[in-house]
Amino acid sequence: MNVPDDLRYSSDHEWIRVDGTKVRVGITDYAQDALGDVVFVQVPDLGSEVAAGAGISEVESTKSVSDIYAPVAGTIVEVNNDLDGNPEQINGDPYGEGWICTIEVANPADLEGLLDAEAYRKLIEG
Repeated sequence: MNVPDDLRYSSDHEWIRVDGTKVRVGITDYAQDALGDVVFVQVPDLGSEVAAGAGISEVESTKSVSDIYAPVAGTIVEVNNDLDGNPEQINGDPYGEGWICTIEVANPADLEGLLDAEAYRKLIEG
């Protein structure tokens, strides 16, 4: 499984890339592999306020529907509308073109509760 060292991870298999006060959010390689072929992605509403741990999106695959949770609290400031016509980007490039949204972080302390790459590897191997 691909687990980039420069990202942070939630125990629910979301990844975040920190960029100042914003974080880009997607699902991990492990999560997309477990889901199978992704056929639909519901992105969150632009401008919506989200709580850490709250559902922000749904990813539907040929196997199941999975909720995606906000790893941090804040405001949705960008969504990946390309997923509307190309949901398979989550399978093909989960850490790149398969991102789901960007959140303006309300409380930077939320980042402290996330896993680094080493801790996430232990979680998925355990």
